[in-house]
Amino acid sequence: MSSSEKVIEYSRKDLPSVVGKLGIVLFVIGMILAVLAYMSDPVRSAFNNVILLEFLTSVGLGALFFVALEHLVGAVWSTPFRRIFEILSAVLLILPLVALPIFFHVHDIFHWTHTDVVAVDEILQQKSPYLNMTFFTIRIIVYFAIWIIFYWLLIRNSKKQDKTKDQKITRINARISAVFMPIFAFTITFSSIDWLMSLEPHWFSTIFGVYYFSGTVVVSLAVGTLLVIWLNEKGLLVKGIKKDHYYSLGALLFAFINFWAYIAFSQYLLIWYANLPEETFWFIQKWEGSWMIFSIIFLIVHFGVPYFGLLSQPSKMDPKRLKFMSAWLIFAHIMDLYWIVMPTFSPDSFVFGWIEIGFIILGIGIVMVVFYFKARNTNLVAIGDPKLQRGIDFRL
Repeated sequence: MSSSEKVIEYSRKDLPSVVGKLGIVLFVIGMILAVLAYMSDPVRSAFNNVILLEFLTSVGLGALFFVALEHLVGAVWSTPFRRIFEILSAVLLILPLVALPIFFHVHDIFHWTHTDVVAVDEILQQKSPYLNMTFFTIRIIVYFAIWIIFYWLLIRNSKKQDKTKDQKITRINARISAVFMPIFAFTITFSSIDWLMSLEPHWFSTIFGVYYFSGTVVVSLAVGTLLVIWLNEKGLLVKGIKKDHYYSLGALLFAFINFWAYIAFSQYLLIWYANLPEETFWFIQKWEGSWMIFSIIFLIVHFGVPYFGLLSQPSKMDPKRLKFMSAWLIFAHIMDLYWIVMPTFSPDSFVFGWIEIGFIILGIGIVMVVFYFKARNTNLVAIGDPKLQRGIDFRL
């Protein structure tokens, strides 16, 4: 029987209700803890809010990147579960709400908002055409608007194709993705500069945007991989997803773990070699006191363990190993963001307690709730995509 004559075995089923219930429980607990945190220590909470925002940005924007990448290059192996990443990218819709509390504490977080400091700081004066609240606010609104518009265009077309089976939509989404990719590169770079690098406005790195991008790809791929394997084991995806597909996901995870390490080391090496005081202080701070211990543990967690955990070919095909490493990498990315953000709040020693735990719980709860409610109203498989059968038949 030819590929075109094969019957695709898929029937839409609702997600287990436990997913929604658990997501709502985590969301409510996280929200309560976040509110109490803002009442108890608003400055520390605002810094944790930045971590939460950038974590959710990584998950949502990274998922949209993978959707656009498939359309752009015409990949087929990911088509059977591309819809999972489409649903995940809906996290982008709630980013403005997550960012809102930060704007009430920008004076506590960003030194460049202090006009008295800028008046006597020559470096900040030179950066003031870019680092000022008016332009900062405009940029943030533009980032969110662009991401949400491209999300709406790509996902609307994909869902429309489920009903019409119109193959022209595949070409339309490829063109939209071609426009999105350079815009994605610019917006993810400048948003990471605005939310993360400007926490230390004297410091700069020419590859910081690439560093954040690498972490974004790792965590969005990890969340997607975890969901794909779990949903496939529950029989909620199209029949035919196998270890060849798992291997491709595992290989991508392994590749971007190495890419993240390469960019992280390159950033460190270039700054260390140049030995410029306005650059080196950012790393010196993280290699002193208790931050040194955290930095060493962080390197092991984000690179050492996942590198050896996914090194062999069988490990990239083992669903249990992939689920474990995916969950591991989600928390590794949270550590990465904590390592970037919190030394500005507490330069002498790292702090970790119920406030940080509360925001982590809230972040996981938000992702679960968004995914559950978005998945209720759509197929979990892009059944109208002409590449679907070839994706199911994919072999290494």
